[in-house]
Amino acid sequence: MIRCKRAYETASAEDGVRVLVDRLWPRNCRKDALAIDTWLPEVGPSHELRKAFKAGAVSFAEFDVAYRRELAARPEHWWKLVDIARDGKLTLIYAAKSPVENNAVVLARWLEDEVEKRADSSSPVCYLGEFPGR
Repeated sequence: MIRCKRAYETASAEDGVRVLVDRLWPRNCRKDALAIDTWLPEVGPSHELRKAFKAGAVSFAEFDVAYRRELAARPEHWWKLVDIARDGKLTLIYAAKSPVENNAVVLARWLEDEVEKRADSSSPVCYLGEFPGR
């Protein structure tokens, strides 16, 4: 299970492994006060992409596509997160103000897709019954 949580929210037992996924440390958060298990700055979007999105030069949809391209080019930065998510609870910590338009949301969807790809395969669904007269 993958969740996203703002750095300024209180940590809870349900969070599981907490990973900060921003390139920059959250403002006004002391390093000894932020309850995280690890910080992976390299998994965050590039400085150029982050700045363009923050400035409004790219929409969230454009940011989503560009960030996914960056993730695809650097699997060594997020592979270990797939294992954590597959084995238990993973909470991606971010500092952005928006709970729906931020890099952690994009990364969570990316990781969920990767976890699903690595799941035990099953038989494909048969849609023959959906087509009458066949």
